[in-house]
Amino acid sequence: MKRTNTFEVRPLSESDEALLQDVMDATASFWNELTYARRQRFFDDENIWETDGFRGEYKGQLGAAGVQTVTRKNNAAWKSFFALLESGEDASPPGYWGNQEDGRDLRLFVRNDSYEIEWGDYSRVEIPVGQELKEKYGLGYYERLRLEVRGDPKWSGEQGRLEIQYDEVEGTYRAYQPVTVDDSELDSPLASEEAALDLGANNLVACTTTTGEQYLYDGEDLFEQFRSTTEEIARLSSKLPPERDTSQRIRRLYRKRSRRRTHAQKALIRDLVERLHDEGIATVYIGDLTGVIEIQPSPEINEKLENFWAFKQFVDQLRSVCEEYGIEVVEKSEAWTSQTCPECGEQDETVRHRETLTCPCGFEGHADLTAAETFLRRNTEQQVRPMARPVRFQWDNHEWRSTTDAPLLGINPNEQRTNP
Repeated sequence: MKRTNTFEVRPLSESDEALLQDVMDATASFWNELTYARRQRFFDDENIWETDGFRGEYKGQLGAAGVQTVTRKNNAAWKSFFALLESGEDASPPGYWGNQEDGRDLRLFVRNDSYEIEWGDYSRVEIPVGQELKEKYGLGYYERLRLEVRGDPKWSGEQGRLEIQYDEVEGTYRAYQPVTVDDSELDSPLASEEAALDLGANNLVACTTTTGEQYLYDGEDLFEQFRSTTEEIARLSSKLPPERDTSQRIRRLYRKRSRRRTHAQKALIRDLVERLHDEGIATVYIGDLTGVIEIQPSPEINEKLENFWAFKQFVDQLRSVCEEYGIEVVEKSEAWTSQTCPECGEQDETVRHRETLTCPCGFEGHADLTAAETFLRRNTEQQVRPMARPVRFQWDNHEWRSTTDAPLLGINPNEQRTNP
């Protein structure tokens, strides 16, 4: 089973950082040349794999193993592209990692048997570089570039290809080390309880469990940050000369926007799954969203659904983290759950206004939490305990904090229900 250790690496000197930057820039340059040659052949309807002529140019900077690793990564990108075309999907050929004028996207790939990591009080990673760069920076023939490692490995096992990326916004180098772990390292559920998730545009996740717990993760502040960055990108784009379609600053904003969203999503999933594991949850039901997400009359909602939310990325990450804890993720149809009254079962006459769902029978409740509860009751054969007061979480740019004292629309604090 594949898992990934994530940590920061730091050069030990200015010279080491300059060397690292040169290696990463050469990697990006090689990727761009290889991609360009293959794109030209693709558009000319020629064999894209016959592009070996210029690869020797980078051996002195990346070494033979480095050239091979980048080539394999590029091969995989093109194979994925052709697979999408064969399946009938609309796809674009692999793209470039920036350019020399505006700055390349700096990243580095190191073959699994070409680097060594020493974990401990003074963790280090050693990576190979080409002979030309060794001579330029005064490294001996058998020396490698040594970097400080900050962080501890979560997973141990057979190491995979190391990837290092430079975050130019924060000025840091982040490393990603895939490892193959034994199933025995994974947790198992503490009980056989179940939960259901309602994924939304305003509240990112509403969760209900058979133990009677309810969790609500509010995405409004996070989306406002996303939209503010989007507006700044649009403002800067409008000032570009006609011959240019982007700039280094715009690319930085795109990366910042994407990283901020992804960081919040990963933190949300980790927080939620740990809570579910503590509750003894063994199965999580999520909605099968295939063909469900449609164009909405509100431009704001469409922006959330199309750009901000990234449902597939969220679900893939959720499955990965749940797998660590032995929790099964099951996709089920959630049709009508957001319109169904939990008291009388009415669907056509219910009304949703913002976060509140009301029914002619007199029911009024939080729409997303009600949908999660209805979704759970529809799929579980277990008895669902009475709902306790929901816990609302908001993102503070670092972690999801409970704001339980904040009122939930449609829920009267004086009518708090507790578990039996």
